[in-house]
Amino acid sequence: MSIESAIAPHLTCPRLEPANTPRDYQAVFPAWTARFTPLVEQVVMAYFGVQGSAPLELDSLAPYIERFALADGPLYWDPAQCQDATGAHNLVAIAYWADVAAFERWRCDSGFDQWWQAPEREAEATGRFVEIVTPGQERFETLFSSPDGVDGIAHLASGMSGVVLEHGYWGSVRDRLPRAQVDKLAGEHGERAQPSATGARVRVPGRENLCLIRSGQDWSATSQQERELYLSDIQPVLRAGMDFLRDEGRDIGCCSCRLMQVLDASSGVPLEKSFGLAHFEDLAQLETWARTHPTHLAIFGRFMRYTQALEFQVALRLYHEVAVIPANAQWFEYINCHGQTGLLRG
Repeated sequence: MSIESAIAPHLTCPRLEPANTPRDYQAVFPAWTARFTPLVEQVVMAYFGVQGSAPLELDSLAPYIERFALADGPLYWDPAQCQDATGAHNLVAIAYWADVAAFERWRCDSGFDQWWQAPEREAEATGRFVEIVTPGQERFETLFSSPDGVDGIAHLASGMSGVVLEHGYWGSVRDRLPRAQVDKLAGEHGERAQPSATGARVRVPGRENLCLIRSGQDWSATSQQERELYLSDIQPVLRAGMDFLRDEGRDIGCCSCRLMQVLDASSGVPLEKSFGLAHFEDLAQLETWARTHPTHLAIFGRFMRYTQALEFQVALRLYHEVAVIPANAQWFEYINCHGQTGLLRG
C-alpha cells in the first residue's frame, strides 16, 4: 500500500517548523484526507443558529435555509441540534462555500444581510447567532477513517487522497496543516475583555489563530453488535469529554464546545450521526487537551479497545476538520442569546 503526505503537493514547502512524525512510523490503521484543487484559495465554514427555551423545529431555520437555495448559496449544508449547559435548545445550519466572494454576494443579493441587521431581530423572542470563519486552504485540514465517509467541508473537495502518513500519533494534526510548516500558529491566551452585553446584539471580536475543530461520528452503517458496543462503550466517554470542555474547558483554553446531533435536512429527524464542535484559543491548547487530559485519553483508549474487540473490522466512520483562523477571518455575532452561548463565554 502506497502512503502519501496529507499535505497536498501544491501546499508543500520547505519546513521551518519540525514535523512530529516518528522515524519509520507506520500507522496501526489507515486514514484519508480530502483533496482540494489549487483554485480553492479560501473556504467559508458558517454556522447559522437559533436558540430557544423549548425544542426547535427545522422550520425555525427557514430564514437561513430558504436563502441557501438562491444564487451563490452554499455548496453543502446540514442541520444539527444540541441542548446546552443552561438547558437552552440550539438548532444550527452548518453551511460551506468554496469561494468567499460567492459568500459575500450571497449575503447581499439573497437579502440575508438586510434581514440580519434589521432592528426587528433584536425584538424577537428567539435567540439567533452566526459563527463564521473563512480560513485559507493552507489553514485547515481534514481526516477520515474511510475514503467514502465524506462529511463537512469535504463535500466541497475534488476527491480523497490515498492513505496518508501523518495520523495516529500526538502532533499529527499540526503535521497535516500546511501553514504549520512555517508557522507556530500561536494564539491569544488568557482572559480577554468581554464585549458589552447590555444590548440584544453582541459582536465578539476575532482572536488571532483561533482553532476550530468539528469532529464527527457516524454509526449508521454498523451492525447490531458494533452499534451496541459504540453506544455503550464509546458514546458515554465521548459525551463526558465534550461536557467537560463545555462546562470546564475555559480553564484549559477551550472557548466553546457543543456535542451536536445531526438531523435529516428535509425532515428534521435525528440521524445516527453526531459531532463535537469546539473552539480553542489556539492549536496548542487543543493538542494539550488531546495528549494529556483524562477525558480525551479515556476517549482514545476506549476507541482502541473498541477496534481491537472488533478485530479492526470497524464500520463506524469518524472524521474531523480542523482550522486555524486569523482574527480578520472571523465573524461571531449573537442576538438575544444567553451569555454562555458559543464565543460569548470567552
